[in-house]
Amino acid sequence: MPDAEIENGASINELTSQAMEAEKTDPSSAIEIYNRILKTDPLQIPAYDRLMIIYRQEKNYKKELSVINSGIKTFEKFYKEQCVKRSKKITEISEKLNKAFHLVDKKGNALYNPEPIDRWQRRRETVEKKMGKAQPKVNSKSSKS
Repeated sequence: MPDAEIENGASINELTSQAMEAEKTDPSSAIEIYNRILKTDPLQIPAYDRLMIIYRQEKNYKKELSVINSGIKTFEKFYKEQCVKRSKKITEISEKLNKAFHLVDKKGNALYNPEPIDRWQRRRETVEKKMGKAQPKVNSKSSKS
């Protein structure tokens, strides 16, 4: 994807550099810049990653979780759309390869998530633990007599 132009003729790469500089002195300004980048191009993985890092450093787990969920949702939608755009022959070959390499279960469901979704799902688990949201699994024993 070409380097998209944002307001005032600044490119995404230029804005990313500005945001990384701003992180050192003014994280709130960096957050604004990264959000502008994501509004222009929601597939900018570095912008999501940097926002997650800033919020983690600020111990603002709620906002970090929001960024994680937004990123996962955006990329799941993107990958789903990519699968629909393929021709029938490519889809057929892909399915056969996935089965041959054991990348799908017996029903054809993917066993692995593409990057960055997998990494962000692990990060989400960590954030939920930090927030105290992760509920421990409880084995319920039925009391049948």
